[in-house]
Amino acid sequence: MATSHILHLELGRQYPVVVRGEGVWVEDSAGRRYLDAMSGGSMAATLGHGRRDIVAAARRQAERLSYVHNERLTSPAQERLAQELVKVAPEGFTRVRFVTGGSEANEMALQLARSYHVERGEPQRWRVVSAAQAYHGPTMATLALTGRPGLQGPFGPYLPARHLHIPPSTSHFDPTGEAALAALDRALDEAGPENVSAFFCEAIGAAALPAYTPPPRFWEGLAERRERYGFLVCFDEVVTGVGRTGRWFAGEGTALVPDIIATAKGLGAGYAAIGAVLCREDVYRAFARGSRRFTLGHTWDGAPLSCAVGLAVLEVLRSEGLVERVRERGLRLREELASALRGIPLVGEVRGHGFLLGVEFVDPRDGESFLPPEIGLAGRIDAAAFEGGLITLSTQPTRDGYAGDQTLFAPPFTSTDGELGEMVSRFAQTVGHVAREVERELASLRPAAAAPPRGAE
Repeated sequence: MATSHILHLELGRQYPVVVRGEGVWVEDSAGRRYLDAMSGGSMAATLGHGRRDIVAAARRQAERLSYVHNERLTSPAQERLAQELVKVAPEGFTRVRFVTGGSEANEMALQLARSYHVERGEPQRWRVVSAAQAYHGPTMATLALTGRPGLQGPFGPYLPARHLHIPPSTSHFDPTGEAALAALDRALDEAGPENVSAFFCEAIGAAALPAYTPPPRFWEGLAERRERYGFLVCFDEVVTGVGRTGRWFAGEGTALVPDIIATAKGLGAGYAAIGAVLCREDVYRAFARGSRRFTLGHTWDGAPLSCAVGLAVLEVLRSEGLVERVRERGLRLREELASALRGIPLVGEVRGHGFLLGVEFVDPRDGESFLPPEIGLAGRIDAAAFEGGLITLSTQPTRDGYAGDQTLFAPPFTSTDGELGEMVSRFAQTVGHVAREVERELASLRPAAAAPPRGAE
């Protein structure tokens, strides 16, 4: 290929040019095929590639009306999609604002929470508490939500706020959730609970802690504190919303109903750039009784073409029973993945909710500690899988010691049993191959730590 003029994410990497996709397979310009265990690489292509019914729905809408701005105009597609989302949302959610993607959805959720308090006469409420081990997007507002400065890179001076963070209540550090609640109490005391606008989190983790969710006690305690102090709870369901975990929204599995939900990837299924922010009726009422305005937005928010794709996606999910399939088949998929990886000392835990699974790796010398970062396991797993024709996504260890090397496994909902089996087989072969290399290298390194270190990243 001629020299690329793209400013790629990683300048030292070779990027195959993918020219076509069908189902769970994609093919590059050299004719090499890759099995897509990551739904397009970012968990967005939930219905696989080449869905002609969704393409046809987009074509019909484009021929009729592809775009109008939603400041003064709406469209049947936008109105219908909002109605359909409210039907599958948790009870009490009555309003939807469409955006163009996940980061925009999370940022608008922040704006909505802040504006809600201003509308109610509490303008001092602006502070946000969020989970430290999370990723909510690359905009300045969403980067500020993470407690990992390593993700924020050189942009610290531009971040709009220094939000407060609490550690995750994982099985390594806090299996009951009580330590996370104690950290939340300290954060509320530091901010002053009367100044807190929202608690922002994922119901089930995606990119940062794949398939992780806090224990029930944490959700119960969060609900108690929301009731006591009056802040809102915002769920980032950019990945998990619209079926990924075997539920329309992952939050249905917690002991808490949030006030605001941000979602995106599954709504467009990789066929259109669209996201949505949903809110409960009482949040909407603050605006209806107050200024009657919430005007910030983006050019393509609620565009007829994008909304027509969203409607087609919801129709496919319903007519093919895919949310139910993901819920039922996901249980067996986790068991199959765990079984295929059993006996590899590098594998510590296999988590799963529907078609969102996470494999956590540990130091085989003690079977508990995270691997030394210099091993670079996450990148090696992805490179070896890619070489074997399998698309995966792994995450690196964090300097605060709360997360080690992990791999995401998030296939399209339409994957057949045979295709899922092939994904599991290729992945197990990859991990086994890399594990043998790593075990030899570890023999020459320092002993494994007794427990993963904890401290500021």
